Amino acid sequence: MQDTLNFRTTTGKPLTPPSNPTFPLKPPNFPSFSHRKTATKFLSSKTTTIPPLKPSQTPPKNNLIPTSPDPEFQAKFLFLDSIGLDSLSLLPPSAIAAAPSLSDLKSSFDYLTSLGFSPPQLRRIFTMCPEILSLRFHDTAPVFAFLLREVKVPASDLPRVICSRPRLLVSDVETRLRPTLYFLQSIGIHEVNRHTNLLSASVEDKYMPKIHYFEKLGFAYHDCVSMFRRFPPLFCYSVKENFEPKFNYFVVEMGRDLKELKAFPQYFSFSLEKRIKPRHQTCVETGVCFPLPLMLKMKENEFRKRLDVCCNSSMPKSNSPLWVY
Repeated sequence: MQDTLNFRTTTGKPLTPPSNPTFPLKPPNFPSFSHRKTATKFLSSKTTTIPPLKPSQTPPKNNLIPTSPDPEFQAKFLFLDSIGLDSLSLLPPSAIAAAPSLSDLKSSFDYLTSLGFSPPQLRRIFTMCPEILSLRFHDTAPVFAFLLREVKVPASDLPRVICSRPRLLVSDVETRLRPTLYFLQSIGIHEVNRHTNLLSASVEDKYMPKIHYFEKLGFAYHDCVSMFRRFPPLFCYSVKENFEPKFNYFVVEMGRDLKELKAFPQYFSFSLEKRIKPRHQTCVETGVCFPLPLMLKMKENEFRKRLDVCCNSSMPKSNSPLWVY
């Protein structure tokens, strides 16, 4: 592992990156985005067209071209408008101004389209992360190569992975993505391609403080790691808004054993007000105690049926196999 990664691991074996198959660093020879049936015309000296909106979509508020004295700015605005990206309402002018030249912008769109991104997906990632507009295609190629070679993301899943976490494209492979990958692998999360949204966060700033939080509560380090390995989305939750109120309720109100949290860290994924409190209070009122996973994972109808069975059934006879001394 690199010197920058000073983490405790569950194994002593060093992590080595997987082999690197070939990956196209240059955009392949494919038709221009303007020639695709799913897209609209690129920049035109007379008119620009926007793809028809779906019934659930809201019409753009303003399609007027900004009166900027910069002709390059206007050209980039018209290009973004031509693919259905309402720049005036969705993107700050600074994002458009920071975008590369019009030709580079078109090349980036063509490159992303060749990887399977649809116009709606492109609009989504640029709206969620406008910084992507400032990238050229050769800036994003290393990220795609990393996802394919080292994270083992299938090529067909690249659009879905980026749409769920667009910030991956503006994350540096050497200083952010690869160290985070090695950390996740070091604690036993080997199928990182199922948790790619974790790769863009800082290990030192985001992940280690959450592990240390559970250590302060009395969990051993290996138990903390086991909880995050068993349920990786735990890394995404806030300490103040999630861990603290739910842990306090678990200990003070529910009075349960910490071993249940070690075995079922998914507890933190349930709503405190809508699921945890109502289920626990119902169990207290009826005198029933379900195991934590059973109490929270059941649908409401099934939960009520289980309660009825427990409340209305009689005690087993002494000669029954269900009898407990």
